[in-house]
Amino acid sequence: MTTRTIISPLQLGSRWGKRVYWLVLVTVLVTFTLAFVFPLYWMITGAMKTGEEIAQMPPTFFPANPSLDAFLEAWELFDIGTLLRNTGVYALGAWAFTMVIDVTAAFALSKLRPMFGGFILGAMLATLMIPPMVVLIPLYVTVVDLGLLNTPWAIWFPAAVNGFNIFLLKRFFDSIPRELLEAAEIDGAGAARVLWSVVLPVSRPILGVVSIFTVVNVFRDFVYPFLVLSDSDKMTVSVGLSQTAGQVTQNAIMGGLVIASIPTVIVFFLFQRHIMAGLTAGSIKG
Repeated sequence: MTTRTIISPLQLGSRWGKRVYWLVLVTVLVTFTLAFVFPLYWMITGAMKTGEEIAQMPPTFFPANPSLDAFLEAWELFDIGTLLRNTGVYALGAWAFTMVIDVTAAFALSKLRPMFGGFILGAMLATLMIPPMVVLIPLYVTVVDLGLLNTPWAIWFPAAVNGFNIFLLKRFFDSIPRELLEAAEIDGAGAARVLWSVVLPVSRPILGVVSIFTVVNVFRDFVYPFLVLSDSDKMTVSVGLSQTAGQVTQNAIMGGLVIASIPTVIVFFLFQRHIMAGLTAGSIKG
């Protein structure tokens, strides 16, 4: 069976074909890299400029006199240490609840096959079609009725159940050979033992992906934490920076944003190899 392409393999293998191929490849890679990296570069260099240089037109791409004073100023003015500690606690709790609830739900739908499991999964996926802003008010009212305002539970409970995470986990669990689980069951292992001793050890890639999504979502979310965490000593880093942004200089704001982005960048670089492995592992069964 032959595959038709715009450029035939013979043309692509020629001298000019190879040159055009590498030219297009390098151009695309450089363009997309600049598109994604430039905002980060602009934020970091902006923190190293003076307020006058930031307002200068046309803007300068390199700081005339680079300085790290804005980072120290931002740390003190925004009290970023407290904000990062709060956000870290929220992210850790959200991750723990996600691991317990989403993993067990996905395992039940994949391996235990409960009655109406397909309908339940479909209902979970249907929630992904609802814009987050639509459920924001009902979620806020629920938190108020339960008396959870300005508590970590207001962040932990909504993060505990995520239809997309459950779908990813289920797809991965579907790819685990049934014979592996049956061997454990023959040895007398129950469902909980099979999940803990068999499924979880081989599911590290997808668990890493879900962990990244959960932690990053807590760090980047703004509107919902802004509603439920109004106390200044309970705010997340995104909310805390926005509350004080109008009272400080532009380079201090840039410095605060750079510091606030460091945890998520570290998480990404530590677990980046799990992203593609986890997302593609469940695409082929067997």
